[in-house]
Amino acid sequence: MLTRSQTKNQIQLHIVEYEVNIDFDEASAAWKANKKSKGNGTYRYVCQGITKTGKKCSREPFHGCDFCKWHQNQK
Repeated sequence: MLTRSQTKNQIQLHIVEYEVNIDFDEASAAWKANKKSKGNGTYRYVCQGITKTGKKCSREPFHGCDFCKWHQNQK
């Protein structure tokens, strides 16, 4: 029977080092792509639909959905 210290000696840990290269400006822009700032660091989601003029819709979407009432019906 092996003691705790003996089993620790038998276990070999394979430590793998990964290179992490994160562009935080790009990540922040991607996170904000479907949100609108309310001020004081708070955000709200916006509809992912496109209006007739080609601009992004600025309405608030349904809870758990990407589209507002108007664009949900047009799908």
